[in-house]
This record gives sequence, C-alpha cells and structure tokens, in this order.
Amino acid sequence: MKKLGFGMMRLPLTDPKDQTQVDRPQARAMMDAFLARGFTYVDTAYFYHGKESERVVKDILASRYPRESYYLADKMPITSLREKGTREEQERIFDEQLEKCGVDYFDRYLVHCVNAENYRAAKRLDTFGFLAKKRDEGKLRHLGFSYHDNAALLDQILTEHPEVEFVQLQLNYLDWEDERIQSRKCYETVVRHGKKVVVMEPVKGGRLARLPEEAEKLLRAVHPDWSPASWAIRFAASLPEVEVVLSGMSDMAQLEENTGFMSDVPPLTEEETALLAQVAEILSALPAVACTACRYCVDGCPRNIPIPDYFALYNGDQMALRRGLPVQKEAYQRLAETGGKASACVKCRQCETACPQHLKVVDALARVAQTYEG
Repeated sequence: MKKLGFGMMRLPLTDPKDQTQVDRPQARAMMDAFLARGFTYVDTAYFYHGKESERVVKDILASRYPRESYYLADKMPITSLREKGTREEQERIFDEQLEKCGVDYFDRYLVHCVNAENYRAAKRLDTFGFLAKKRDEGKLRHLGFSYHDNAALLDQILTEHPEVEFVQLQLNYLDWEDERIQSRKCYETVVRHGKKVVVMEPVKGGRLARLPEEAEKLLRAVHPDWSPASWAIRFAASLPEVEVVLSGMSDMAQLEENTGFMSDVPPLTEEETALLAQVAEILSALPAVACTACRYCVDGCPRNIPIPDYFALYNGDQMALRRGLPVQKEAYQRLAETGGKASACVKCRQCETACPQHLKVVDALARVAQTYEG
C-alpha cells in the first residue's frame, strides 16, 4: 500500500460557507486520479462535512469501483455518545455508516478522537469490545483509534487494549517536540507497543503549507522545487513505522502534487530533518493560533462564530507581517456578516471541550477581536 491516504475532511466546496455542499464532480475527478495513480487508502468519518462525507464516499468511490480496489477507513463518533450515549446507539451508528458509505465492511475502523474524557466514555460503552465483535463478524478488518492526548494515557490505553492494531496520530514537524501535542512521545509509545501508525494533520490544517518568508527561503535554498506542504508530508512519511499519511486534499492541484512526489518518496536525510527543526523554531516564535481547521468547535457555538476561519485570517496576518496593521481586516468583516464576530463570544467554552488541539479558544478569540475590531 502506497503511503498517501486521501482524507475526506477538506473536500472542494461549491459554497465555501456550507461544509455540506461538496463539489462532487471535482471530488469525483480527484478520486479517479488518486486511484489511477495506484493509491488506495481513503479515510472518512461520521462528522466530516456536516455528516455528508460518508455519502460523498458512496457517490465518488463505492458506487463506481470494485470493493477490493480501495481501502476504506471510518470512525465511531465517541464524542457524540460521551454524555448520554448507549451501546445500542453504537450499533445504529455503525450500520448507518455502512449504508451511507455503500459498503458491506470497513477495511479499518477507529474509535474517533480519543482523549481522557472520550476514553472514559468508550469504557462505559465497551466501545472497543463492541468493535472487536464487529471484526469477528467481518464487518471491519482492522481495529484502531485516533488519538489526541498525552503519551502516558496512550500507553495506558494500548496496555489495556492489546486488540488494537494501529493508532492514528497527529504528527508533523511543528508538533514533534510540542509538549501539548507530544507527537514524538506518542509515536514512540505506539512503536514500543508494536503497533503501526497512521498520520493525520501532517500539514497541520494547512498551516505548514504557508510559511513566513524567512522559513520558506530556508527550504527553497535546499530544494527549490519542493513546496512547503510537500516537506511536511515527507517528514511524516519518513518515519519507519508510519503506514499511511493522510492528506485532506481540497483541489486537483493539491492531489496532483501529493500523488506525484508520494509515488516513490525517499526518507528525509538528517540534514533535511534538522532544517525542518529550524523552521519549527521560527513558527513557534509567532503568536499564531495552533488551529488545524477541523471545525469540531463550530457545531454548538451559540453565537455562530466561524472560529477556524477567523483563526486562519489571524494566522495569515501573523506570518505575513509580525507587526503593523492587519491586511485581512476586510476579509474578517465579510465573514462577520454571516456569522458572529469574535467579540460575540459568550465564553461558554463548548468549543474548548470539542477542540482536539486543547486550545484556549476563548482567549484566542479575544486576540482576534482586538486585532480586527479594535
């Protein structure tokens, strides 16, 4: 299996303000090109694109290609079951996902977004036991979970659940030594338990695709034809226990680039890896928000604040200027016409509970408000 996976999380849209409005003709063409180039791993989830991602998979993939020609991963939305969910709901959701995707089984199936709180819910619901039975029934082939917490809890989970076969980790060169994300420590923990790794967020929601000028100059001086995004994906793919690196590709240009260099990608050298550590230092010095635009924070916001979109504008200004007036003020004002302003935040903090990056979202929104509304 080639190391690049197609993430169904950031597909092209016909309406940028509506995540359910996927540009299906373009997504279909992208999937055709992906498979034609010998790549097979496709990753979706219950919540992606406003719960439309799985239906898109059926439309652009399952209804058009033989089942054995691709490798499909889906996930149990444990977050939605955390408070009052029941074991019976897990059965309903799993069956619904099979129907929405148009398949009889999943090649891989994950408990989605495991952290301390969600793991407590998974234990209450016996989620791992439920999915192990589904594996015995042939409804899923390989069992794993996606993870967003520290290495100590990860070690505990893998010790308590040896039936797990792989772990999906947020892993990129910016988070590699970050004590909040603990990418390196989590990777080493999975390897120590003899499991394989699937990588998510190799480009950190696009943040590593757009670098400050001084950082990009460092990379271009070594490989003028490598984009910043390709450096980030190569970093993740170079780790020996990584099976697949997921990329949420949003247009054909991104897909063509990624499938081009990932068809036969050699590991980075020690010198190239050291260069990325320098870039990480430059990025870490910026007052940017470490948002990956997963949009988990948006659902349930009582003031309809487009949180990831505001953070993207803010981060762009931080990388472009570092000082002076923001250049994205007009874009902010246009966004605020259809959603709540950053200053409208009522500090309910549901966004912080939902955030897999453990961000202080309320504080960050206050900085956005000060930048664009002050």
